[in-house]
Amino acid sequence: MKYNDKRFCGNEQRIFRARHKITEPGVISHVTQRAAGKEPLFIDDTDYLTMLMLLKESVEKFDLRYYALSLMANHTHILLEPREKNLPEAMRSIFSRYAAKFNTKYQRKGHLFGGPYRQSVCLDNTYLLTASIYIHLNPVRAGIVDKADAYRWSSASLYCGESAVESFVDPGVVLRLVHDQEPEARKNYRRMLEQVHGHEPENALEHEGAIEKFCIRLAQIFPGLFKKLGKKTENTEKYLGCNASMLDLARLEQVIENTDFSRSWSMESRKAKKYIVEQLLARGFKKTEIAGRLGISRRSVYNIINSSCD
Repeated sequence: MKYNDKRFCGNEQRIFRARHKITEPGVISHVTQRAAGKEPLFIDDTDYLTMLMLLKESVEKFDLRYYALSLMANHTHILLEPREKNLPEAMRSIFSRYAAKFNTKYQRKGHLFGGPYRQSVCLDNTYLLTASIYIHLNPVRAGIVDKADAYRWSSASLYCGESAVESFVDPGVVLRLVHDQEPEARKNYRRMLEQVHGHEPENALEHEGAIEKFCIRLAQIFPGLFKKLGKKTENTEKYLGCNASMLDLARLEQVIENTDFSRSWSMESRKAKKYIVEQLLARGFKKTEIAGRLGISRRSVYNIINSSCD
């Protein structure tokens, strides 16, 4: 599969993918899975421990690296990196084995999960950091705990503790984005979780673009850090291919705010508008969502897409 495959470009690229999974090694993904309907995924402590055991086993079995997780009563969030081209096989093995154990334990039949897992590719370091914070804030947003590191079934305590604890989840990759020195990184990360209390994002499983909006919000709260991180990573170049000039979300927001979308036929204006629309399309926004975001009609979005800027 080539990275400049059309599925990765334009209006076919989705931030959250239920189909056409990205399987390339070295690409960090935010994977989510939820229960079918209003069914629970976890009922007692042994259920959570069973899922953790399956995740831990997959480290060696599928050569996966885990960076953050949160197991909620009816859904899961996992930040991970496959080292081989086997992410779908690994996720299928973990979730199918868990479902079999759950169904046997509770003498139930039928599907436990509500369809294929969903995948969000971390295109840059700002998104990677945002995804980890989003994952750890899930129990806070749900009203289960007041502080993220108080939730037993997430990796937040691995990030916020004073020193490293042996675990199959490695917080180092994300912590190094916050500070070069681990002790300071842990303090700063804990402080970030505390500072965004009250600014918890919408549920990304129900609201498209929730994490993108949260990323923009974090960039406003922590402008220095997000400006530093707002550079393309190796994964960005490799994954995008056709759109390697993608801006980080904070800078894209600034470009949008500084662009006048009122009627203008200048070459410079047409290029600016087309560039912004292409950026939003590449991030998975629908044309109707782009129209609403930019304050223009859907037909105007189509006209911008099809316009010639030569």
